[in-house]
Amino acid sequence: MGKDVIVACDFSSKEAVMSFLDKFTDCKPFVKIGMELYYAEGPAIVKEIKERGHKIFLDLKLHDIPNTVKKSMAVLSRLDVDMCNLHAAGTITMMQAALEGLTRPDGTRPLLIAVTQLTSTDQERMENDLLIKEPIDKVVMHYAANAAKAGLDGVVCSPLEAGKVHEICGEKFMTVTPGVRFADGDIGDQKRVMTPAEAKKIGSDYIVVGRPITAAEDPVAAYNRCVAEFVG
Repeated sequence: MGKDVIVACDFSSKEAVMSFLDKFTDCKPFVKIGMELYYAEGPAIVKEIKERGHKIFLDLKLHDIPNTVKKSMAVLSRLDVDMCNLHAAGTITMMQAALEGLTRPDGTRPLLIAVTQLTSTDQERMENDLLIKEPIDKVVMHYAANAAKAGLDGVVCSPLEAGKVHEICGEKFMTVTPGVRFADGDIGDQKRVMTPAEAKKIGSDYIVVGRPITAAEDPVAAYNRCVAEFVG
């Protein structure tokens, strides 16, 4: 499995994201389209970015009853994205239903990964807000194991947890890790973070990087720095 940097295109309009992508004249980064951009521009923005030659991680984090998720995934599958996700907290049954909906008549499908715990969640918030008293590491690993049991391709997790996920779920089980910042950068609202080089060392398969690239004075240089540190 090759490592890659996924750029989080958390923009609010087509104009903004296209202006950003136009800066990349020599490469086509793997991009993440999240809720903000998708809700602003709809499925058309996914198709247009795909037509420009980018791989797409559609980050909508589905979480609903199994039948609703199954039908929704069937719709998303037709957008020809490369990766999409849901919340592991939705249970194994929901994740299995998602796989069924995502799989096309010819047997192909995008990669499907599950969110374990958001990188903005720490032990205190998990205990006080969610009433989950178990250690966060144990919760993340349990959710990852459930995702593997359901047949998913991997999980979204903190880079701090990537190595342990591979130990429990196998080396081929993907770890997609946000919460990555440069050593000299601002961690923003993330609680559990790591540099690209550290994420590589600990076993992340993909890192998702937003503001350190999108808000950089020179986004292309920042992207290239990420690739150099993480992919090598």
